[in-house]
Amino acid sequence: MLQETIGIMFDSRMYRGIPAGRTGQESLANYEQAAASYGLTPCFLRLEDIDSDTKACIAYIKKEGIYVRQKMPLPSVIHNRALQLRRTEQHKVTKLLLQGIQVYNVRNRYRKDHIHEMLHQDFSLRQYLPHAVKATPEDLVYMMEHYDDLIIKPCSGSIGHGIMRIFKRDGQWKLTCETRASRRGWATFRLTKGQLPSATLRRIFRHAYLIEERIPLVRYEGRPVDLRVSVQRGRDGLWGVTGMFAKAAPAHTFVTNIAQGGKVMTLAEALGTVESDIHLLELATRIRSVALKIAQTLASSLPHLADLGLDLGITGNGEIYFIECNGRDQRYGFRKAGMNEHWKVSYQRPMAYGRLLLEQNSLIPRQPQTYHRGPY
Repeated sequence: MLQETIGIMFDSRMYRGIPAGRTGQESLANYEQAAASYGLTPCFLRLEDIDSDTKACIAYIKKEGIYVRQKMPLPSVIHNRALQLRRTEQHKVTKLLLQGIQVYNVRNRYRKDHIHEMLHQDFSLRQYLPHAVKATPEDLVYMMEHYDDLIIKPCSGSIGHGIMRIFKRDGQWKLTCETRASRRGWATFRLTKGQLPSATLRRIFRHAYLIEERIPLVRYEGRPVDLRVSVQRGRDGLWGVTGMFAKAAPAHTFVTNIAQGGKVMTLAEALGTVESDIHLLELATRIRSVALKIAQTLASSLPHLADLGLDLGITGNGEIYFIECNGRDQRYGFRKAGMNEHWKVSYQRPMAYGRLLLEQNSLIPRQPQTYHRGPY
């Protein structure tokens, strides 16, 4: 097999840590091992170090155990692991696509309300979607009249920041949210006359927020649990489920994000203490089926999609619900759950897909409309 170069694009913060091997939760060794198995040599680069006019770049390549930064031809296929949010960055990526450079996972952050709407348009997926509306004064009143437990989350938020819960208990509405006043970072307040504080209301209605019914998730030691399901394209270009693990919220909050202190474990461990007639293998099969359908539906509207981390919830009677989609899946959850083989495979599949794009570069349709489809 011909040895070729594949690009791995990081943001500046992660890129600067490459010489010392300090790249946070990204494993350079996993990229290198996975790429080598497909006859590829990874180079690690930033968007700002790409000269699209000369099709050259400055990138790190490992030579004799040391990462060397050098000028080199721009790889024709690039796996994106950086966030490009500024308009100038978006235009630069668009130019690369128009020149035939295959950048996959070109966008890896999408607004939650737009993702929900795309999935809602697929009739077969509606049963897996919690009732959710964009936050307006009228819709907040409506949701509080019809549900006793709600999640309010920023449409563009990440790792659990900015999420709030409002719920009714013993006839009294309460709010749980992040606060610097609490040692744990989270606190619960009683709402006067069942109304959110004016400062909170201004923030919700001034920015884009989503109001969503809170799903009665299964619990581990009394704490709500959801699942992270890794769905990726592989060597055949088709979507496949790489694996899944469970996340239990810390005792002091309802948010399961690992960055917020969520406990990570296997699905079997999470359900082991739950009294339920859920059959584990049958449940896992249904979860895979739903995750694949979600990925396929999103990919039909979002060009160059190849690597997703889906958060799904399950109820005590085995119902499955979509929570949110992560375009830059933080794969280290597999490692934390003791699922090292799945962790390595989560790096192998994107490299396998990169090999496919290299082989079929002239056959893959160019999609320059990536940044012209609205504010996704």
